[in-house]
Parts: sequence; structure tokens; C-alpha cells
Amino acid sequence: QVQLVESGGGLVQAGGSLRLSCAASGRSFSNNIMGWFRQAPGKEREFVAGTSRSGGSTSYADGVKGRFTISRENAKNTVHLQMDSLKPEDTAVYYCAAKAGLIVATTPKSYDYWGQGTQVTVSS
Repeated sequence: QVQLVESGGGLVQAGGSLRLSCAASGRSFSNNIMGWFRQAPGKEREFVAGTSRSGGSTSYADGVKGRFTISRENAKNTVHLQMDSLKPEDTAVYYCAAKAGLIVATTPKSYDYWGQGTQVTVSS
């Protein structure tokens, strides 16, 4: 079992920045692929970013490349999502997720564990 707790969401103006964090407990954190997803009202949950077990390999959705950065600190059982140049269309509930294996997957069904989500609202 892996428990995930997100933090860092909030209200920010367009062009601003937020840093989300996800604290993990339970099974060995460094054995898990970690991902960030988001879900806006009326839309499906979508992949935002993912990182390999070591953090040496990352993957991003096209809409956030160059603006968002995922990182992990295995010694602290934490993964972060630095979000810069935020846009109103980034408004959503952001979820942290974990999965076993070696590949960063982009589909929600590939992930075994989820946090409760944190709201990010970007005003225009």
C-alpha cells in the first residue's frame, strides 16, 4: 500500500507560479513511477507529467512542456510539480499517482495509487 497526500494548490493569476508537492508513505517510494494528473470539471482525468524511479527520466503532456517541471526527492519520499506561466486552462484538481514497474505511463488506469487531489485555480 502507498498513501499519497498532495499539497500546494491554490488560486493564482495567469502568468503566475505554483509548486505542488506529494508526500508518500507506505511501500518503498523509490520503487514507484510517479505521475501527476489533472481533472477539470466535465472533463476526463488527463496526464500532466511523470518521472522514473530515479528521477532521471521525465515525461510531459504537450500542453505543459516548457512550463511545468516534475521532480522527486527519494530521500524525502516526495514528488513535486513546479508550475510556471500558468494559464486559466490549467485550472483543475491535480492528483498525484504511483505505479510499479519501469515505464512512465500516461493513462490513469495504469496507476495503482492516488492522492485525494489539490485544487489549482488560475484566474485571467
